[in-house]
Amino acid sequence: MTSYRQIEANRRNALKSKGPRTEAGKEISRRNAVRHGLTAETIITALEDAEDYRAFEAAITADYDAQSTVERELVLRLASILWRLRRATTMETGLFEIQAEHLRGHQQSRQLIPDSAAVIHALLHGMKANGSAIEFAQCFLRLANLPNFALDRLSRYESSLLNQARRILLALDALDHRKPQERAHRFRCGEDLE
Repeated sequence: MTSYRQIEANRRNALKSKGPRTEAGKEISRRNAVRHGLTAETIITALEDAEDYRAFEAAITADYDAQSTVERELVLRLASILWRLRRATTMETGLFEIQAEHLRGHQQSRQLIPDSAAVIHALLHGMKANGSAIEFAQCFLRLANLPNFALDRLSRYESSLLNQARRILLALDALDHRKPQERAHRFRCGEDLE
């Protein structure tokens, strides 16, 4: 247990702390905990538009008629999770685009012997009919074998978000079922057409 003297010493030392003074320093300090942006609760403003998020959040909130603070918090959390799922999809698309550019650059830089081009074309003639599928598969294989396991991490991240969204939807449903008198009133008033 920390002694009173140690607490007082910590307080005196904290008063001596300078901390960031410039706007640039403060901005860096604000982002200390953000490493990759995947688990950020808020929008990374350099990459996303805050207005887009607010509009998205308003649309999700409009879909639910939150009657309590708990319901409202769950709906806001759901909006955040769904936004991050969109972010993950954007990242996945970006990863495939990067790999496709790399693959095309590699194919263009290769110099084939004139005779070998005809042999390769003959062997792969059937495969060329669906060349984009082959390129996509090659991109996937490159991404799946990256030493940093980016695709695997992204997949686990998406799975975690989907599980969170499912739990929130179940919680919202359970909260709604706890109010049978309210549902009966809505039904009598013609608001609930289930």
